[in-house]
Amino acid sequence: MKFNWIIADDMDDEFRKFCVELEYKLRPRITKFLMSRFDEECCEDFSCFHFDLDLINMTIRISEKTPQHYVQRMYSDFEQEISQSCCS
Repeated sequence: MKFNWIIADDMDDEFRKFCVELEYKLRPRITKFLMSRFDEECCEDFSCFHFDLDLINMTIRISEKTPQHYVQRMYSDFEQEISQSCCS
């Protein structure tokens, strides 16, 4: 899985630390989410899944780089289970 970070240009050390902690928090949640839906039918390391992590607006969404047939199958559940509680 890959994150596309959308951030402001002026990141200080505290904000960098927040980003690292957020990624450590999100990766296991998203991995479990993907495993429950796509366990053996897609790339083994989930590298075909891309997410836009917008730290300006504090949101996460499925990137358009993710294959559309996967997006269609997971969009509403992802919004409900991951996006709504992403960056709080």
